[in-house]
Amino acid sequence: MKTTTKSWDAIFRRQGHVFTEPHWDIPQIGQRLKDKGLARVLDLGCGTGRHVVYLARHGFSVYGLDNSPRAVEMTAEWLARENLCANLQVQEMTETFPYKDRFFDAILSIQVIHHADIASIRQIVGEMERVLKPGGFLFVTVPKQRNQGKRFRQIEPNTFIPLDGDEKGLPHHYFTPQELHECFAHFEIADIHLDPIDHYCLSAYRR
Repeated sequence: MKTTTKSWDAIFRRQGHVFTEPHWDIPQIGQRLKDKGLARVLDLGCGTGRHVVYLARHGFSVYGLDNSPRAVEMTAEWLARENLCANLQVQEMTETFPYKDRFFDAILSIQVIHHADIASIRQIVGEMERVLKPGGFLFVTVPKQRNQGKRFRQIEPNTFIPLDGDEKGLPHHYFTPQELHECFAHFEIADIHLDPIDHYCLSAYRR
């Protein structure tokens, strides 16, 4: 199942950057990556660039992928304003990633991969595994409970499409902790915790 580029473009054109501050865990993750010498980082579903810019500021070699041309354009504009560089790509996350095997030291994907059905999510996780180096670090966040709209259509267990609200028509899969463990079974999971807005935050390493 593909997400809808037109819908995301409309959201970003209407709401602007949506987020500008990095996720709560990113400063400590950035320090962890530096301590381990992990420099090449993919922000999967980079949106309008809050983590791309943060990581570029701190000297990482940053790649950002998002299916919204408007979001990627806004990320590029933000980078330019700060005289920073990153490699940006417009593409659906459900397609084969445009990177070589074992290319990245780390992957971040914050409030992104749940926008699909479970079969597509498993495909995305497989691509994360493919492009991440052995021992590479993974950080993923997904919502704990339904958090968009007031009316829903269920299309499979734990996957809903909101019928109203800002993300109307976009699939949302809501994980249980057990399902997170199953979906990321090929990774060594270091931690799963809840952030201040009730999103599961998974830290893991590629085996």
